[in-house]
This record gives sequence, structure tokens and C-alpha cells, in this order.
Amino acid sequence: MGPRVRFAPSPSGYLHIGGARTALFNWLWAKSQGGVFVVRIEDTDQDRSSLESVRAILDSLTWLGLDWQEGPEVGGPHGSYFQSERKPLYRESVEQLIRQGKAYRCYCTKEELDAQRAALKERDPKAQFVYPGTCRDRKDEPALPHVVRFKSPKQGSTDFVDKVFGEIRTPNEVQQDFVIVRTDGYPLYNLAAVVDDHAMGITLVARGRDHIGNTPQQVLLYQAFGWETPEFAHLPMMLSPKGDKLSKRHASVGVQDYRERGYTPMGVLNYLVRFGWSAGDQEIFARDELVRLFDWARVNRSDGKFDEKKFADVAFEHLKRPELTPLDEYARAVRPFLAARGLGDAPDSTLAAAIPTIRERARTLVEAAVALDYYFRDPPELDPQARAKVLVPAAAPLLATLAEICRGASDFGVQPLEEAVRVWTEREQIKMKDVAQPARVALTGRTASPGLFEVMVVLGRDRSVARLEAAAELARGSA
Repeated sequence: MGPRVRFAPSPSGYLHIGGARTALFNWLWAKSQGGVFVVRIEDTDQDRSSLESVRAILDSLTWLGLDWQEGPEVGGPHGSYFQSERKPLYRESVEQLIRQGKAYRCYCTKEELDAQRAALKERDPKAQFVYPGTCRDRKDEPALPHVVRFKSPKQGSTDFVDKVFGEIRTPNEVQQDFVIVRTDGYPLYNLAAVVDDHAMGITLVARGRDHIGNTPQQVLLYQAFGWETPEFAHLPMMLSPKGDKLSKRHASVGVQDYRERGYTPMGVLNYLVRFGWSAGDQEIFARDELVRLFDWARVNRSDGKFDEKKFADVAFEHLKRPELTPLDEYARAVRPFLAARGLGDAPDSTLAAAIPTIRERARTLVEAAVALDYYFRDPPELDPQARAKVLVPAAAPLLATLAEICRGASDFGVQPLEEAVRVWTEREQIKMKDVAQPARVALTGRTASPGLFEVMVVLGRDRSVARLEAAAELARGSA
């Protein structure tokens, strides 16, 4: 039986790209080993959680192609997959620890604890406050306001072997009696994660290195319950270019941002996977390659700095290579961006013919939609400066003759058209540049475009002729 792994986001906003990287590594491990990828929503913080965020996270995971076998919308044998709906399970687990003397109710108020922290800081400004166990042996009075604390051992150490960072040992003397249930009755992260991971049969917990400090406390909880401890893998951090925590100040950090900017799912995933994982010198991967190559031995410990330019370059490589983004996939992906420009009814056949002419230059789907615009907009939008500079009276007879050549061509293909125009220009001793630039503006409205004859073939005979004749009229009237 393969591993069971999980991605457990907090629904307090968009799916952060750091979270997407964590989801990706879990998904790859499950896929590569024939395991199960579980999505669980950690929404115990009711003040910050929202259904809108849940929807945004699930939509982003779906767009990325990180499908889950258990979780919201698909169900599974271990539901509910929302922590807010699992309170009875947490309550039962906590009561078990209290009965066994492994946890206790703490009645210390926030004001009392703040006063103790202030007193310690006054004595030693560098000292780290550790809860002194004031209520460890206090008489139990459940009716009073309280939190629940875990009774941490004071001797020995808590050890685990991380699949990335190796053996990690924490002396128990530095651990405090940490809170596992708030005064409102909701469990804190460490307790809820442990109870859920056990109940859902999670065999490997993979998450960011910023969670590594939680792991000794979770190991203690596993031991207190008498449950088998899963494996752990902590991933190196994604940092800003300056080396601090990555935030919106430094870059777009939501998956949805990159979707809206016209990146492809694999363009995003390919960049994210290289944060902490490598396969030799290879930089660009197809999805099935990642599944085949992924293992924890290739994950390193070094944090990485986010590079927006490299991200864009990787995304572009995926977009322009037909073997990575096949034509039909490209067409489906660019349609929403065409629709945003009022071109949602672009014919499939024309779109399929047009994409190869622009994909070597369009770095995003947004740029692709701009580049494709003139293929589907009749008449094309004329650049005012191009019209004034190029569609002058001298261009009118050239455009009219070119229209006649297109109308009479027996084979409306790139090479036959190019040959017919070559014969004409040589016979009349016309420079090709004097024809090409007015024709380009006539056909596309722009001074820069793919090859002139490639554009004609995509537009077709009738539309090409109509645009050339219309431009010839404009040129005559510009005198």
C-alpha cells in the first residue's frame, strides 16, 4: 500500500505559492508511490476562515492539476475534511489526555501570564518565557474559564528523523506545557493536526521548514496517545529576493495571480518544484517526468530566493514548446483571455492555425491573446501611427495589386503566395519592403507581426483580400 499524505491549508485567503509548492511535493510523492493525496481544510480559526477562501484554494489546486483522492468535494472514509466539523473528536481526545494525567486545565489569565513575561524581560531581556507549570497540580475546576495544556516531560529528549533534515533532537527541558485547546474550546494546530493525521491514516507529513518547531510537540502527542508516529519531511523555505519572508511586497504570491497573468499550470509547478528539489541540471519538466523522478533524496535543505524573472522564463518555456503545451491545450487555455477582449467566439480552426504563428514570441497567455487579436477582429484595430506612416498614397497601388494576386492564386499557401509575390516584385522592380510593410499594417493593423504569408494563410483568401483592398482605399484617401 502506498503512502497517505495530506495538504492542510488554512482558508484565510488565496492559495500562496509556498503552499502550492507544499501541495505539489505531497502530490508528487503520492503519485509516484501509488499513494493517496488528501486535502483537509484547517478552519478552526473561525475569525480568519471563510468559505470564499476555501473556494479559492480548491479552485487553485484544481487549476494546477493537483487532484485529491480524499477531501472536500470528493469525500472519503475519514470525513469530515473540515476541522471545524470535527470538534467532538478533538474533545474526546483531549478528555482522554486529561483523564490519563497527560494534560490539564490551566486557569491562568492572559493578564497574569503577561505580567510574568514582563517580569522576566526586566530581569533578563534575552530570556525566552516558558510557562512555569502554575496549574500542573491545581485542583480541576472545569466550570471556570480555562485552556488545556499538554504536560510535557522534563527529562530526556524528543527525537525524530526528518526525510530532508535528518535526525532532530530536542531536549525536553526546553519544552513547555504547550496549549492544546483555547478558552473557546477550539483545538490549537498541534493537537488538531495530530488527531486528524492519525484518524486519516497519514503516513508522511510534509510541510515547510517553518513548521519544524512544531514537530517535537506533535511527536510528544503521538507518544501520549500511544499512536504510531508518521514520517516527517520539512521543505526549505521560499524567501524574498532580500532573504526575508516572501510576501506581496516582493512579488505576486497567490496562485490565482499567475493564472490571471496568463501562466500555465505546469509553468507554475515547474518553477515551484525547483525550490528545494533537483534532478541533475535539468530545468524544464513535463508533469509525468516529475512524477517519475520525484523522491525525497533529491530534496535539499537550502532555502531559495524567489526570482520573478526566472519564474517568467520557465513559464514561457512551457507555453512555447508544443511537446509541453500541445496545440489543443494552448487553445483551451488562451480562450478565456480572448473572451476578455471580446473575441470569445474565435473559430476553432482559425485559432489552431493562428497559434503556431505567435507562440514563439508570446510569453504569456495574456500576450498571446493580444498577438492573436487581429486574426479574429474585423476590421483589425489599426495603430494610428502605423496608419499615418505606412498607409500613404504610394502604397495604394501596391496593396491593390497584392489583393489581386491573392484573389487569383490557385494555391493559397505560404510558398505559392511568396513565389507569386516574388515574381511580381522582380518583374516590376519593386522592393519587397515597400510591399511588406503596408501589407502587414493592412492585414494586422500593426508594423510587427509573424511572417506576412503565414498571416495571409491563417486569415484566408477572402479576409486577406478584403483587408488589403480596405487599406488601399485608406491609403488613397490619405493624400
